[in-house]
Amino acid sequence: MTAVTKIDSNATELRYQEETSIGVANTSNDFIPLEPNSYADFGGQITTVARNPINSSRQRKKGVTTDKDASGGFNTDLTQTNLQDILQGLMFADLRPKGEEAVTAVSGADTYEVASTTGFFAGSLVFGSGFTNTGNNGLKHIASLVADTSITVNETLVNEASPPSAAKIVVVGFEFTTGDLDVDASGSLPLLTSSSKDMTELGLVGGEWIFIGGDASDEDFADTENNGWKRVRNVAAGQMTVDKSDLDMSTVADTANTVRMFFGRVLKNESTTSLITRRTYQLERALGAPDDASLSQIQYEYIEGALFNEFVLNKAAADKITCDLSFIGTASSTIDGPTAAKTAGSRPSVVEADAFNSSSDIARMRLAVYSTTDEAPADLFAYFTEATFTFSNNATPNKACGVLGSFEITSGQFTVSSAMTAYFAATSAIDSVQNNDDVTLDLIFARSNAGIAIDFPLMALGDGRPNVAQDEAITIPITAEMASGAKIDSDLDHTAMFVWYDYLPTAAMPSS
Repeated sequence: MTAVTKIDSNATELRYQEETSIGVANTSNDFIPLEPNSYADFGGQITTVARNPINSSRQRKKGVTTDKDASGGFNTDLTQTNLQDILQGLMFADLRPKGEEAVTAVSGADTYEVASTTGFFAGSLVFGSGFTNTGNNGLKHIASLVADTSITVNETLVNEASPPSAAKIVVVGFEFTTGDLDVDASGSLPLLTSSSKDMTELGLVGGEWIFIGGDASDEDFADTENNGWKRVRNVAAGQMTVDKSDLDMSTVADTANTVRMFFGRVLKNESTTSLITRRTYQLERALGAPDDASLSQIQYEYIEGALFNEFVLNKAAADKITCDLSFIGTASSTIDGPTAAKTAGSRPSVVEADAFNSSSDIARMRLAVYSTTDEAPADLFAYFTEATFTFSNNATPNKACGVLGSFEITSGQFTVSSAMTAYFAATSAIDSVQNNDDVTLDLIFARSNAGIAIDFPLMALGDGRPNVAQDEAITIPITAEMASGAKIDSDLDHTAMFVWYDYLPTAAMPSS
């Protein structure tokens, strides 16, 4: 044995595994990799209390261990894939995919074989990934469903009798038949209407962002204002109400185009009790091998019963989008080499993806007074220099006699707040703060034909005092406290919503 005298930070790795119940590892779950840029704190912090009797020597006696606080925090870049799963723990909710199935075979040069076709329809746009044959990956258009286990597409596929286990198809949108999607802008808010498609089948919910239009000339509306990013207010069988849009929409009865609509996988803080799901995790940090003759005998430290307590999204000008994640645990432990108790569960590799940045990947960032009659109200600010969004479960560890650490964790109110700095242009923005207007904010990142939307249906603004400095543009700091959008509409009964898009057309990219 040759003991090492130091271990470099580059020898470490960070992973997480969802637990069966708080503090109980689930040996069938993967340890999913994370990509920390830095750590805030990680591990167990011991509290000791010294003995301090009155005595003539005027000396204290050795203290005793009285408590242990387990916590973990780290900073990471925001990519398309790296936080989608673990943010379920922050939001106390499950992701809501429209339709997603593993593919057991590709046959007949145009058919995906699956276990179920739930959520898939003729006309659905699906995105294939993970296949050996690249022709089976990418965007496809469903022609028909056969026997509830076969999905036939209009494109040519390559037969694969046994695709890799990761091969799957995901519903990413819908293509309406020729002339079947119209716009009625005669009411207070515009409606997307269809005479043949039951739009409730699409799985869209209030507050969700969609993108209208494909990359071919006949896949969108002829009128530019009816294409682009739209927020869904509510959905009925033959119509969908839009309450946010890039531009004011106009009435059109389309007769020539097969308009495409793209949507994603929703995650929001749920108001229905049956949909609220608490998750806890085991956080695992590998600390390298203490013996350079046994490099496979890795040391580990764990935070157990870890609840995702706080998430901070950082957006600064000309920089990457980064995130700070913080967890509170019930216990922590270390091991000096692999053991079955801690290493059960596979450890997949990192899914490679580029980080989003604040310069070229912002498809939309709009802060505006909410309107019941205008889907495209004027922005309060044209440009922002920086913004942070802080999500918190306000959790508290539960202490008890006979327990070193915590036996449980109590979650407080789910809160979201923001601090932003914008370029000042008009006093109407200051008035909006002082009038306590109902304000809404959305932020959409897009790159490489994929993206993420974040929407806050309702908030109250604070601060709003202009900063005036010589030879500099006037800026204005704004704080925001987000609230449930139920005041606006019962379909907006959440504080925050994320939407992940596995596929978006090139038309949705900021540079297009």
